[in-house]
Amino acid sequence: MLNRITLMGRLTRDPELRRTQSGTAVTSFSLAVDRDFKGQGGERETDFIDIVAWRATAEFVSKYFTKGRMAVVEGRLQIRDWTDREGGKRRSAEVIADNVYFGDSKRDGDSGFESAPAYGAPAGGRSSAPVDARSDFAEIGDEDGELPF
Repeated sequence: MLNRITLMGRLTRDPELRRTQSGTAVTSFSLAVDRDFKGQGGERETDFIDIVAWRATAEFVSKYFTKGRMAVVEGRLQIRDWTDREGGKRRSAEVIADNVYFGDSKRDGDSGFESAPAYGAPAGGRSSAPVDARSDFAEIGDEDGELPF
């Protein structure tokens, strides 16, 4: 079974960093994600999706992202059942972020990195150092014109 989701959108508010009683960092924010198609009125519709990030990813997001910044979020969808104040049963959907990356370049007056797409904050105790997506690829020569596989 597979539960993976990738979203790209703009933060609707500044991330809110909190800590659990045991000191674990958690931040929540929401993304405004445009749909690929236009509605009957001729305008694109937008979904507002709640995101929760934990530990190093939470700290990374709260430090470098602000309202309006474009973000790419990789994670999993989680459905939570809960009871409201009146005793009614409710259900909420949220994305638990494993990785969050810049989706745009540095804006004028922003603090942060100069080039956005190469940085992310992986979860699970891995480093949040810059990631070069091209590092897994090797150049193929034209010597004999044959493919190596």
